[in-house]
Amino acid sequence: MRERLGGLARDAALAGRYLTQSLRLMVGVPDYGGYLAHHRATHPDREPMSYEEFFRERQAARYSARVGKCC
Repeated sequence: MRERLGGLARDAALAGRYLTQSLRLMVGVPDYGGYLAHHRATHPDREPMSYEEFFRERQAARYSARVGKCC
């Protein structure tokens, strides 16, 4: 019974993390933790952006004019 409750607590915590991440993405708050995990896995030889650099880059990508793009 105790193991079952522990598993339920882990599942609820994981669901909460996914929900939080989804809500942040819906309102435009970028996922810096996800970026860091991806960066460590795919570019271990390069220095990751600071949070401020990452935030500015994501904002620019979101709000920049898409000149020359048809869709």
